[in-house]
Amino acid sequence: MEQQPVEIAPFHRGNHALSGFVVLGRWPASTREWAQLLTLAVRLAAVPGMVPTTTVFRATDDRPQDPQPGTVGLIVLAGPVIGEGAPGPGQLAEHAPSALVLLHPPAESRPSTPEALGSASGCVLLPGLPHLGLEHRAAWVEAEADGTVTRLVSQVGVDPTRDPDIAVLAMLLAA
Repeated sequence: MEQQPVEIAPFHRGNHALSGFVVLGRWPASTREWAQLLTLAVRLAAVPGMVPTTTVFRATDDRPQDPQPGTVGLIVLAGPVIGEGAPGPGQLAEHAPSALVLLHPPAESRPSTPEALGSASGCVLLPGLPHLGLEHRAAWVEAEADGTVTRLVSQVGVDPTRDPDIAVLAMLLAA
């Protein structure tokens, strides 16, 4: 029996910067599916002006006012990593999201190879409950403006102290 697909549609409010994604069909059910969603998000982040600075997004079961049929939730802008509007440590802990996404525009991304200069990058953290045996999972993607994926990694058993992006996201969840 074939599972319903995960569909996403980007949206913005007021300006042309990315404000989030509407998730339709169902939520991603695996690290692999979250990595596929992240790939689309990073491809958008590579488009000039879509993500003006390194930005955090959170998954939520909220829905738009007039949702399309099949809408299951949103991945919404939580704020830039630093500066005005940035979420503080533990700010996302009250309603802990099933996923946090961090997107770096090309100007703030460090490419994995010299050929990938000008690429955007990002990661997704799927927080676990290590004390209950549920490990943190994550994926990292790097993509060029033409959509070419230059790096894709996913991992189970992520140690938040070993990667700066995951450390930032874990800090935002820590209460």
